[in-house]
Amino acid sequence: MAAEAGGFRILHGYLGIPAQEAMRDAIREVARAAPFFHPMTPWGKPMRVRMTSAGRYGWYSDRKGYRYVRQHPSGVAWPAIPEAVLDVWRALASGERMPDCCLVNFYDAGARMGLHRDADEADFGWPVLSISLGDPGLFRMGGPERSDPTRSVWLESGDVVVMGGAARLAYHGIDRIRAGGSRLLADGGRINLTLRVVD
Repeated sequence: MAAEAGGFRILHGYLGIPAQEAMRDAIREVARAAPFFHPMTPWGKPMRVRMTSAGRYGWYSDRKGYRYVRQHPSGVAWPAIPEAVLDVWRALASGERMPDCCLVNFYDAGARMGLHRDADEADFGWPVLSISLGDPGLFRMGGPERSDPTRSVWLESGDVVVMGGAARLAYHGIDRIRAGGSRLLADGGRINLTLRVVD
């Protein structure tokens, strides 16, 4: 079921259980090659969310600021974006221009992501596509200014959000995780994949 909210296109239940399981297993392989880590904010505070990436670039943050880099902090190249993930991009974003980065965020029960917007890319004409796996997350959606009114919706495992057009530079975040709301991840938690065109 698709819904529109301020330019955010929300596709509830887009991925069935078999597709979710296949994607989970593919992301486990990504994390084996490029393990999860806690990025540091430019203010010197570690993020609660653990991250890794796949694709030509990975998203990174430290005291130098937010940016895309070509290597995992260990020095290895980021693994390729799994085909199961690219299939969702092809179906909902573009069959011609593939994403350069798949950012993988892992939220444990106490993790959250404050309001932010994805603005480190060169071309905002391409959407950001977000895939939720595991425990539900309360997704907050705003507008182009941080002070704009917001609304929230629970994203369940298998939900997909397309942020394009008016939503491409809108503020958004995750307020909290509903622990135990999914059986997809044996130890609980939420995995969020965001696909971006960087160059």
